[in-house]
Amino acid sequence: MEHAKLSQSLEDYLEMVHILRLANGIARVKDIAAALTVKMPSVAKAMIELKKLGLVTQEPYSGVELTEEGERVAAIILNRHILLKGFLIKLGVSEAIADKDACCMEHILSAETLGKIEEFMKPATIAPSAKKAKSAKK
Repeated sequence: MEHAKLSQSLEDYLEMVHILRLANGIARVKDIAAALTVKMPSVAKAMIELKKLGLVTQEPYSGVELTEEGERVAAIILNRHILLKGFLIKLGVSEAIADKDACCMEHILSAETLGKIEEFMKPATIAPSAKKAKSAKK
């Protein structure tokens, strides 16, 4: 795991801060609450925990900012989600279900399993023997 002290819930909050900042340039507590369908006090509590871990900063009545470390960890979490969603869609799962399932899976799969899915999802490369056959035809 990228940050040993992060629970599944805190990963979700950090990922949403990152997504909202990418989409809107700012992540406000009310927007985080709406996106995760939680109450604002829950977001405030999570932000306190993420501040303690050095992943976010927030001035009173302003948007939530990611620290450099927060940006790094959030990007890893988001990329893991995108990878898993893409994998599930490739298997034929609907986009809505793939998004929901990826959200659950991203927190429990081992690094080894994620690595194998990432390998599987990479575009197929031409096998060395196929390259030789192509160059022999020239």
